[in-house]
Amino acid sequence: MAVKYVVVLGDGMADFPLKALQGKTALQWARIPHMDRLARQGIMGLAKTVPEDMNPGSDTANLSVLGYDPHRYYNGRSPFEAASMGIQMAETDVSFRCNLVTVSTEEEYEEKTMLDHSSDEISTGEGAALIREVQERWGGGEINFYPGTSYRHLMVWQQGPERWKLTPPHDILDRKVGPYLPAGEGSETLSQIMRESAGLLEAHPINAKRKQRGLGPANSLWIWGEGKKPLLKDFTSKYGLKGSVISAVDLVKGIGICAGLEIIEVEGATGTIHTNFRGKAEAALKALGSGQDFVYIHLEAPDEASHRNELENKVKSMEYIDEQVVKTLREGLEGEDYRLMVLPDHYTPLSLRTHTKDPVPFLIYDSRRPREVDQSYDEVQAGSTGLYFPEGYRLMDFFLTGELD
Repeated sequence: MAVKYVVVLGDGMADFPLKALQGKTALQWARIPHMDRLARQGIMGLAKTVPEDMNPGSDTANLSVLGYDPHRYYNGRSPFEAASMGIQMAETDVSFRCNLVTVSTEEEYEEKTMLDHSSDEISTGEGAALIREVQERWGGGEINFYPGTSYRHLMVWQQGPERWKLTPPHDILDRKVGPYLPAGEGSETLSQIMRESAGLLEAHPINAKRKQRGLGPANSLWIWGEGKKPLLKDFTSKYGLKGSVISAVDLVKGIGICAGLEIIEVEGATGTIHTNFRGKAEAALKALGSGQDFVYIHLEAPDEASHRNELENKVKSMEYIDEQVVKTLREGLEGEDYRLMVLPDHYTPLSLRTHTKDPVPFLIYDSRRPREVDQSYDEVQAGSTGLYFPEGYRLMDFFLTGELD
């Protein structure tokens, strides 16, 4: 019987101890009996998914988890999102992530404060309408804008400059934006678009209606995440396995596309705590039952809750992953030979509201070799086992081919 492989990636699950949780992390506090059972019957350890000399983004971290050395294969975040959105980039194009954000209302743009990197999780329809307005104002020549999902959109600059210093908006929450405006060649163009976008978007009827509903307005663009067309080694050639990716996030879908993996769309997948958790697990089971060998299930909800400093939602999101994803997979794979790995891509501490480079806790369960160890799944116990991958991209090799004894 061929072995099936499943990765459950809880984006940003790992965290620091919190006084509000009696000195425990959100992962320790959450009720996750199914992950804990896997931990008792499997093995745990740590993996450094983000190299020390690179930024702790979901781009480098997910590349690493999928088995790709970020030093070798990373060329920027937004090109993966472009691949997911079906945008064909020339080798001379430079792409950028273009967030719809909520900033405060000071007259001088530099004095504005970054209030929300997601514009209160703006809907995809509202976001697309705003980006169409942006395209009408600034697009149509060398620079063009493309609508994505929720607050996550894309800008492509034909033969654009390549040397940039740009800052993710979720790294500067509650800070004045002035010190973090674009720097580098061509930065005047980006800064001007961002400044002028505040006037265009603040006055838009969509934002007037959002404010009436008590929601944060999408009253500025924030441009970051630059990159050029990526070239990844085909996952099937690398590992000899047919695989799929399930995610609501263009970044992760784009990495999958560039790696030659099939992208499975799931109705109701949102990238927030309101996503279709169970539907993702059921789609994975269907893919495995239809001849796929490997499925990568990406769940964004814990990361979004961390960026928004929503402790209750972070805990709930991990409990939903446990009950609706991990449990559904275990029941659906009963009687099969399979390996299941659960881990975050990076830490997203609620206290910081952004990512860190700390090694992440993983657990691996092999249905053919169940163990019985007195342990549960969390950052501390995973760190106590002594199993550690200083180059996180080597964890995938171990998961697919290594001995777990």
